[in-house]
Amino acid sequence: MRSIVTVIARTLLGLVLFVFGINVFLHFIPLPPMQGRAAQFIAGLAVSGYVFPLIGAVETLAGAALLTGRFVPLALAALAPLLVNVVATHLFLAPSGLPLALVLLALEIYLAWAYRGAFRPLLRAREELARPLGRRMTDAHAR
Repeated sequence: MRSIVTVIARTLLGLVLFVFGINVFLHFIPLPPMQGRAAQFIAGLAVSGYVFPLIGAVETLAGAALLTGRFVPLALAALAPLLVNVVATHLFLAPSGLPLALVLLALEIYLAWAYRGAFRPLLRAREELARPLGRRMTDAHAR
């Protein structure tokens, strides 16, 4: 059973990402106008035609996964590069959004730690490949 803190963190992160992900498509929260290099960066992403819909889809789906508690490790893995980019964007180009970005990153890190068992296999230096029919060969069988 997950702790109440984990459920609260998962729900908060999921809610924020779900709302901002849906906002990419429905535009119900007006975003403040960007200036300077931040505006150039956002304009460059917008010109591509696919980046914002992709980000919105990832945020919406991952947010829904976090809210429902289904596929949480997958959602966290998909969100990690997105949140690092959000923090970097606000750190270097638009500092006004940095506090929220850091809170989201802190929630992501906490949840990654809470679900660390799901990530343990990804962090192994070497993994034995599965054999046909899901059986693994032991050293005795390999000879």
